[in-house]
Amino acid sequence: MKKNQTVIRTAIMAMLTAVSIVLVYFIHLPLIPGVAFLEYDPADIPVLIGAMMLGPVSGIVILLAVCLIQALTVSAASGWIGFVMHFVASSVLVLIPSVIYRKKKTTVSLIVGLVLGVIAMTAVMIPLNLVFTGIFMGTGVKAVASMLIPAIIPFNLAKASINAVVTFAVFTPISKILGKYTKI
Repeated sequence: MKKNQTVIRTAIMAMLTAVSIVLVYFIHLPLIPGVAFLEYDPADIPVLIGAMMLGPVSGIVILLAVCLIQALTVSAASGWIGFVMHFVASSVLVLIPSVIYRKKKTTVSLIVGLVLGVIAMTAVMIPLNLVFTGIFMGTGVKAVASMLIPAIIPFNLAKASINAVVTFAVFTPISKILGKYTKI
């Protein structure tokens, strides 16, 4: 029975990884006018769902697979910098709510975890952008710092919030469906 559960968990993780990649391939749009390089994508939603259902470690494994595939395909132009920024930022967004939800599986803990994850991801993106965006764009820290308040912080807050709200809306129905096939 244990081997069967492992196969099912692995299949669910692979399915969520594939959904994430398909979402980022078809949905990526700028949220802040005049800052086209800051594009929203819903790739973190399946990762968040996987982390809530299967635990934080599984969520990070799904995220790592998504980041690698995305870095080699859809976001290849951003190279290793895009990979690092995506992995670190999304790890924060995924780990905080999944750890909180894992301890107490209630709607309130899910909401608290998602809100804290959004705030933490937004905060983590400040130093990441200061370090890496200047390198990637070739503009330096000063130019990036001038974009923090008008563009970068609002973008990260909006992106993480949209992904958290959608995750909250779809998590319960999806977990009920997939929960029939594995212990959650």
